[in-house]
Amino acid sequence: MSNGVLVIGGGAAGMMAAIFSARAGAAVTLLEPNERLGKKLNITGKGRCNVTNDSERDELIANVPRNGRFLYSAFSRWDGRDTMVFFESIGVPLKVERGKRVFPVSDRSFDVSAALERELKRLNVRIVRDRAEALIIKDGRVCGAKSGKASYPADAVVVATGGVSYPATGSTGDGYRFARQAGHTIVPLHGSLVPLESDDGDCAAMQGLSLHNVTLTVKNQKNKTVYQELGELLFTHFGVSGPLVLSASAHMRDFEKDSYRLLIDLKPALDEKKLDERLLRDFAERSNQNYDNLLGGLVPHSMIPVIVRRTGIPADTKANSITKEQRRRLLETLKAFEIPVKGARGVEEAIVTSGGVKVGEVDPNTMASKLAPGLYFAGEVLDVDAYTGGFNLQIAWATGKAAGEAAALG
Repeated sequence: MSNGVLVIGGGAAGMMAAIFSARAGAAVTLLEPNERLGKKLNITGKGRCNVTNDSERDELIANVPRNGRFLYSAFSRWDGRDTMVFFESIGVPLKVERGKRVFPVSDRSFDVSAALERELKRLNVRIVRDRAEALIIKDGRVCGAKSGKASYPADAVVVATGGVSYPATGSTGDGYRFARQAGHTIVPLHGSLVPLESDDGDCAAMQGLSLHNVTLTVKNQKNKTVYQELGELLFTHFGVSGPLVLSASAHMRDFEKDSYRLLIDLKPALDEKKLDERLLRDFAERSNQNYDNLLGGLVPHSMIPVIVRRTGIPADTKANSITKEQRRRLLETLKAFEIPVKGARGVEEAIVTSGGVKVGEVDPNTMASKLAPGLYFAGEVLDVDAYTGGFNLQIAWATGKAAGEAAALG
């Protein structure tokens, strides 16, 4: 191939596409405006980088609520185990944690991006610090890209520019503009894995409080459970955030047509009978203490005034005068602390972007455009997104590999 492959975007999908294009024999140029490759990759998993999930094809697809079947071919050829073998082979020892989440043994995301950079250099991939502004299209075929200062001719172009979440990392939506230029449909964008807003003033009252080992249940307006998981969450001035909430948001797709409420089980290790027995025991052992003091043994300090208000039991009520009905109200509050949800925060606060290049216009085997020869897509720019647990990065690796190899082989 005379002009080789041009990869636009030096994130997870772009680096993977460049590596596998070069491994397939192509001369590869990687275009990235950031001073560092993998800028977003370096902040994933709280800086630890949840590289993938130790799962095979069907389990991976089950964790992709949006257009998971589109990834059937890519995941068939490159699943979580393949990703693990790949990273071990380029010098990143891995470990598997709860929920089959895979991390580098070092707990350092920079080790992941550094290993990918080393592999790019070993394969003589040309890395250019520049920002593409438009595709070069001749007679309907994509044959390169241009910036304000240069043109980059290519026989094939892989667009791997990410979404619009975390704009500070360079995810500014350029790829959607390129796709539209080539005639593609862009499915409307919104955030996924994003904090949630609530009008309930109790959230702001508990701002900064982090709850660990609680069960979060999400109910829709038909009272159907759409999500339930044990983990941690955080109260904020606008509502709630934290790992549980981010995961839950991926299941809350349509705030225009549906409404949601969160139920937090503050004592998931105790069923109602055991919790009631504990309350009776606490009240008996501390019979002359005030109600608000009793709560100190049950909930974090900043939550006490909220529980007092929600249960309607005066703070100075003595334990020995709390009625059975009042005890029941406390139990129900502890087992189902309710927060109404107003909506999700903006896409700029999301971990991933939902929406993007319409997958019906992309070949699922090669990630090639069905509309413009010479054009390929990889990663978050596509209309696919997954739950937390390494699944979104697995999409980046699998689609990046598929696009890179196909672009090299033409």
